[in-house]
This record gives sequence, C-alpha cells and structure tokens, in this order.
Amino acid sequence: MPTNILMPALSPTMEKGNLAKWLKKEGDTIKSGDIIAEIETDKATMEVEAVDEGILAKIVVPEGTADVAVNEVIGVIAGEGEDAKSVSAPAASAAPAKAEAPKAETPAPAPAAPAAAPAAAPAKAGGSRPFASPLARRIAKDAGLDLAAIVGSGPHGRIVEKDVEAAKKGGGAKAAPAAAAPSAPKPASAPLAAGPSDEAVKKLFEPGSYEEIPHDGMRKTIARRLTEAKQTIPHFYVTLDCELDALLKLRAELNAAAPEKDGKPAYKLSVNDMVIKALALALKAVPDANVSWTEGAMLKHKHADVGVAVSIPGGLITPIIRDACHKTLSQISNEMKDMAARAKARKLKPEEYQGGTTAVSNLGMFGVKDFAAVVNPPHATILAVGAGEQRVIVKGGQPAVATVMSVTLSTDHRAVDGALGAELLQAFKGYIEKPMAMLV
Repeated sequence: MPTNILMPALSPTMEKGNLAKWLKKEGDTIKSGDIIAEIETDKATMEVEAVDEGILAKIVVPEGTADVAVNEVIGVIAGEGEDAKSVSAPAASAAPAKAEAPKAETPAPAPAAPAAAPAAAPAKAGGSRPFASPLARRIAKDAGLDLAAIVGSGPHGRIVEKDVEAAKKGGGAKAAPAAAAPSAPKPASAPLAAGPSDEAVKKLFEPGSYEEIPHDGMRKTIARRLTEAKQTIPHFYVTLDCELDALLKLRAELNAAAPEKDGKPAYKLSVNDMVIKALALALKAVPDANVSWTEGAMLKHKHADVGVAVSIPGGLITPIIRDACHKTLSQISNEMKDMAARAKARKLKPEEYQGGTTAVSNLGMFGVKDFAAVVNPPHATILAVGAGEQRVIVKGGQPAVATVMSVTLSTDHRAVDGALGAELLQAFKGYIEKPMAMLV
C-alpha cells in the first residue's frame, strides 16, 4: 500500500513551511532514515527523513513551493512489489483537518522567534496535538497506540521512537475507537489593532518613488509578535550604569591565557559573553525574577536559560544558552559563536531558539548608548545593553574617568515589579563590576 509523505511539524507551533528542495527524485529508492527533502520555516532550514522504505513514486508538492500546510501530502512512496508508475497523487482533501493549538513563546524585540500558530492535526481532547516525530507516529499507528497517552523524552517533550517502543513493551494505552468529546470553546481573544490599509499608505507617496518588497515569513512573525507583546504585556523599565574597567581587564587576561587548539586560541571572550553569564548568575541570585507569567500561575524556573538576539538577513533570531549560570565563560563564548554562525545560515534546530527564561539584546557594537527592548513572551525580562564608553564620574568626591555601560531591564510588570527588577539589576551590576565572582 502506498505511503504518503506528509509536511512535518518541525516544532509544536509550526503551521506551515516552504518546501525548499527535494533531495530525491521520482523513481529513486529510499530507505528509512534517508534525507529526502529540505523544509524552510521563518527561522531555519530543516531536513526531512524518510520513515518508510520503497520507491519515491510521486512528488506531489514541487520544490520551491511556499506556505505548505503541516500534514499536507508532499509525496508518495510505493511499497515493496507495487508499481510506482501506477501510484496516483492523493486529493488535497486527504490532508488532516486543523485543530487549534495553544500559543507558544517567541522572541520579540530584538529577539524574534517562531510565532504561535494552530498546529495541523486530528483533534483530540482539549484541542491539542501530540508532538511526535513522523517515525514515532507511524509506529504508534501500526501498534494501535494512543500518542496522547505516551510521555515524550525528546526536546520540549517530543515523542520519539524509543518512547513508543517502550509503550508497546509496557502495554501502553490503545487508541480509543472514537474521538473524545471536544472541550468547551474558549472566548476568542480581542483582535490586534489594525493600521491603515496598504493602499492608504501607498497614496501618501508619489508613484514610482518607492520599491515594494513583499514581507517574508520571518518579518511577518516579528511584526505579529511585537504587536502582541506590546498590546498584552505591561512593560516597566529600569536603567542603571555599570563600570566596565575591571571586566575589560579580566577579559584581556583570560583571552591572553587561552590555550591553543589546532593552532588557534581555544576561546576568545567578548563583553557580551560575560554579560550573558552575569545575567544568568543574577537570576540565580534573585530567583523570584526568573519567572514566566500565565493566567493561572507563575512559572518559577529552575534554570537560567538566556536567549541572545542575533541579527540575520531579514530579521532576528534568539539562540538560547541553556543553564548559562553553570557554564564557564569559554563554554558560553564558543557555544554562542557556533549558534550565531548557524543562525545566520538558518541551520538552528527549533529547540535551540525556542524557550529560554530571559534574553539579552546588545546594540553596543553600533555605538548605541541606551535603549529599551520589548519583553519576549513568555519571558518576564529582557536586558538591553548599550555601548561601553569613557565617561567622567565622581569617586571619593573627585572627578575620574571610567568606562561605563548603560543597561535597561524591561520587565513584564505582572510578574516582575519595579523593586524586584531593580534587585535583579543590582545583582547583575555586582557581577559586572566584580567579575572575578563569575569565575568561582
């Protein structure tokens, strides 16, 4: 029996993606695990693995096709003994119906990440869809197992092959013969405020005096998430100055002492690497600020996962340094360089840029003195970092020159009020001005 190749969900919030490239052509023999296509989302390019063996009989969706819905049939595999030439493409209606999925976090101000969207899948109780790999879905279907009853061990709770195999051995819950009754619908959220129409804006300018560049998926996501963040989060801002001279001295000493690896220094620390570490340690010292707001409860995080805004062509993405307070400065530095390079090539995995408990947006390299970033839900804080510059300050009643950096903490006032935000910034300032504390 022919097997359909479906547009995969590369993250729990993915609704659609672009079929960038087929790596196999019709008539090719494929094996389970072969890379058969590349899918582009607004943030990354991911590879699609075959979950069955056979002949690629039909390419239903040609490469270069944009906005292909999750679970839409993109190709067909002919099984053993089947005539690949006789396999026909399925009708468009064969794609599963869509069910509303809960919103998921995405970076906003400087950081921008994937927008929350309905996930396409057969509906189950509560309207959500089990997050599972294609291979895990197929094994569960063949075994008659209900994915909703299986706990995933993959990134973000994704159900993978070993979880289904364990459920089979342990007598996992069988799929119910009929779908559970749908839960009561929730009230629709208020629509976002709309600006003037495209045509109204164009009329303000002389015809031929501008070039019209259509928005890509990333820019649409950034616009939507920024609007949501500013309309739903009550922002509060706290700014203070940090002296950098001790940190710059320590950074120079650490870089000078870096051992060589393959003829190059094993690491090269930046000020931003030390800012990431200082913010993570500050959240550990002030755990009440390491939170996320939900309508029902405050989520108090056990780890300080710091997102870092990286500019890429067409927008921004926020790689996450996980558990940054327990990593060395060299680990943070090398991890950040690797993820920044892969971010620019759109090669990050969803679990590398989704989530986090706070974020850093640094515009100091552009000479920006200070600015305020937009909180990146579900974070409750984001730190905007300005340039380090020499300023005249007063020490012991006498004028002195010091290298000073202004930082502004934006907070979700529902979760982190002014006093708590100020306490977090004071802890951050302590690590920046006495940086040896970051080494112990």
